[in-house]
Amino acid sequence: MKSFRQRLQSGEVLLSTLVSLPSPEITELLSKLNFDWLFIDGEHGAFSTLEMQRMLQATLDHFPCLIRVASNDVVAIKRALDIGAAGIIVPQIRSAEEAQAAVRAAKYPIKGNRGVGLARAHEFGMSFTEYLSIADDDTCVVIQAETPGAISDIERIVRIEGVDAIFVGPYDLSANLGYTGEVDHPEVIAAIEKVTNACKQANVRLGYFGVNASAVLPFKEKGFTLLTIGVDSLFILNSAQQLLKDMNS
Repeated sequence: MKSFRQRLQSGEVLLSTLVSLPSPEITELLSKLNFDWLFIDGEHGAFSTLEMQRMLQATLDHFPCLIRVASNDVVAIKRALDIGAAGIIVPQIRSAEEAQAAVRAAKYPIKGNRGVGLARAHEFGMSFTEYLSIADDDTCVVIQAETPGAISDIERIVRIEGVDAIFVGPYDLSANLGYTGEVDHPEVIAAIEKVTNACKQANVRLGYFGVNASAVLPFKEKGFTLLTIGVDSLFILNSAQQLLKDMNS
């Protein structure tokens, strides 16, 4: 069976939704649908490491989850992978050097500097040797392009060995370019085009987030394959609002 990273590298379209609430029940429910993976938001979500581990456990280990870490930090990356994430999404990258540091934090020596310890990812030591033999090959590293620095340095970033995908976060990108929420601003569109061209030239996969299918489908058509649509909290709110509307109409 292909690992999630192999599926990503082969160009499969991989659909997910964003999990922002610290609830194992939510990941359990969503993993029963036809999503390919789940985006667990450890940057903005109110998650502890233990809560994220419980959320991974609720998927019964058959379902890949990528954790967006809070920052490009060695300890944050190590903990996300040690609890069993299929990979990491690293926000607010500003240069190729920072992207390289993220890759190194996700890989064991000699490829990187990921710490070696007993944790859930290798069954608390029961499959330690087996895990170490495949971890570097199976662990996804996704870099977010959402800062002016990342956009200006994107040609170097996409050529770093171990960067599997560049994920465009349009809302942070628009804010960091000075156009908060204006995801269709010409400068935002130009930045996304620059990322798209660099990734295609380097054969690096592209990712994108949107709150609904209409926001994401145009990027699927452009060849983006790592796609995140919607947010758990919005599913609840939108469904509840529609219910109230139906009852009061």
